[in-house]
Amino acid sequence: MPAEPANLAAFIDHTILKPDATRAEVARLCAEAREHGFKSVCVNAVHVAQVAKALEGSDVLACAVVGFPLGATLPAIKAAEAAAAIAAGAGEIDMVIDIGALKDGRTDAVQADIAAVRMACQGAVLKVIIETCLLTDAEKRAACLAAKAAGADFVKTSTGFSKGGATVEDIRLMRATVGPEMGVKASGGIRSRADALAMIEAGATRIGASAGIAIVQGESGAGGSSY
Repeated sequence: MPAEPANLAAFIDHTILKPDATRAEVARLCAEAREHGFKSVCVNAVHVAQVAKALEGSDVLACAVVGFPLGATLPAIKAAEAAAAIAAGAGEIDMVIDIGALKDGRTDAVQADIAAVRMACQGAVLKVIIETCLLTDAEKRAACLAAKAAGADFVKTSTGFSKGGATVEDIRLMRATVGPEMGVKASGGIRSRADALAMIEAGATRIGASAGIAIVQGESGAGGSSY
């Protein structure tokens, strides 16, 4: 069993990204995040203002996803979406890359896409979702290097809405690619404390999960989103 960090909750983005999330569910997530001291509450942009207001006076951040979950959105739209989310109170942005461009080998376009959102972030933390389950190892490395070159703060494994989520092997590859300073976020299918600790041991500095409470309480999450 890997060594446990002093404050596991501070690694976790407490997440609700299902399309039918209600205001009541989002409010509950915010209350849980305040109670347990999670790093952020990660939501779709329509919920950011509610989340930011609910988290006022706490150390928990509001986090919004951009170009989610496909990434197949024009860079200018992703940038505008990020700017609007930040204006509504988001302190962190999780964007999805143009996966098709990466698979075409158009890494310059991928980097430009990320850079457009980086410019819009105005000091907010930017995490770049590369959707590892759709990529070869070479493509994962190329995506990580594009994110690093564009000035992103984190690379992130998954949306949780494709055919697979985070793996220890991918976290190791991503950490080796970006080096020791850049953040690496593991997300998708992380349901237990053991899962989270294995990702952290492999090099993750953030965990995205809808099972945050189960993780910090040492239980196994069941059901719900795969995020």
